[in-house]
Amino acid sequence: MAFQQGLSGLGASSRALDVISSNVANSSTVGFKASSTVFADTFASAMGGGVSNLQVGMGGNTLAVRQSFTQGATTSTNNPLDMAIGGNGFFVIDRANGTQAYSRNGQFDLNKDGFIVNSLGEKLQGYKIENNITAGVISGISVPPDGIGATATSGVVSIRGNLDSDALYIPDPADPTDLTLSAFVPDDPAVADSSHDPATYNYSTSATVYDSLGVQHSLSMYFVKSGTPANAWNVYYEFDGNALPPDAAGNAQNGPYQIIFNTSGVYDSPLPVAVEVDGATILEGKAATMTFNLDLSDFTQNSSSSAIYEITQNGLPPGELNGISVNSTGIVLAQYTNGTTQNLAQVALATFSSPNGLTSLGDNLWSASIDSGEAIIAAPGTGVNGTIGSGRVEESNVDMSAELVNMIIQQRNYQANAQSIKTQDQILQTLINLR
Repeated sequence: MAFQQGLSGLGASSRALDVISSNVANSSTVGFKASSTVFADTFASAMGGGVSNLQVGMGGNTLAVRQSFTQGATTSTNNPLDMAIGGNGFFVIDRANGTQAYSRNGQFDLNKDGFIVNSLGEKLQGYKIENNITAGVISGISVPPDGIGATATSGVVSIRGNLDSDALYIPDPADPTDLTLSAFVPDDPAVADSSHDPATYNYSTSATVYDSLGVQHSLSMYFVKSGTPANAWNVYYEFDGNALPPDAAGNAQNGPYQIIFNTSGVYDSPLPVAVEVDGATILEGKAATMTFNLDLSDFTQNSSSSAIYEITQNGLPPGELNGISVNSTGIVLAQYTNGTTQNLAQVALATFSSPNGLTSLGDNLWSASIDSGEAIIAAPGTGVNGTIGSGRVEESNVDMSAELVNMIIQQRNYQANAQSIKTQDQILQTLINLR
């Protein structure tokens, strides 16, 4: 019987060495999870006649090879599409044969069709985002190579700033006593004039706006302190250095428009000014007519230098795809050359009731089984799902020091079991020699 016991011990140690060798071989494999061997003893009740205190073990056997799904260390990479899961979850991969697999290896790239794929060319799965609405069904994540078109300025152009309360009224030299007149002369719509005498206004600024083709234009504003009433300013406008033509209703648009502040320096004037730029006149018919409201209600009048703090408008030039990134919740963002970003999709993560029940497929992939339970798929950062680290990968969780020590232990176990077989052989040989 000692032959059988020793032989089972050799088999168990050999299987353990196989597992250790696999761990060592994959110590640098991204997303690899180390395995360990679970052993069990073997008994035959008939050998002791059913009496428990006379039972002799028949040896050992390998009960299971169990993987450890503990978190591996993460390493930075130069690829923004590389992802590391911090916490629970597996990437969902659509395999070439139509089945789903799961992985902790977050090394991804774009294929020629714009899909995010792993090293085998199989597609990473996620939720599409269209008009900021996330789809409920997962599919391959694609990054359209096309750029985005121009957006014409519309709605409200808002300017936040301050006008110096200590500014002095600049009277009209022709009649300095008439406080309703100022030295500033608006641009003559019939004559192009790109500049004005700085001595005729107190402060000037401009806001950048865009037409329907994405061409950049300048809306200039000249602020002139009014002689009356108190705390009033007159504002004149020009578009690309030229006078604004009358709007569709024939109303003049150059100004002056009067804005008034209360005694606390807070804006106390009418609603925003409507601005209409006739495409046929200003833009030579190349772009559509521009209409927007100019809002100066965020201006103050305080005893400090006149300045502009912020200009807000929604126009944009056209843009081409300039880069891709992934945030912690798995949102895939496209960056464009015009400075805008767009949410394209959200990476999906799968969790299982029993990860140890997953079936290893090789190539850093697992598949679901009866033992693992069905995949529970959700977005990163929700429920028990971990978060995503972009530009990073999760290294193997193999502890090389522990594996080398275990290798020595199993080597000694193998030698000991071989020795038990040798000893039994010597005893048997002695019995044979008794004759």
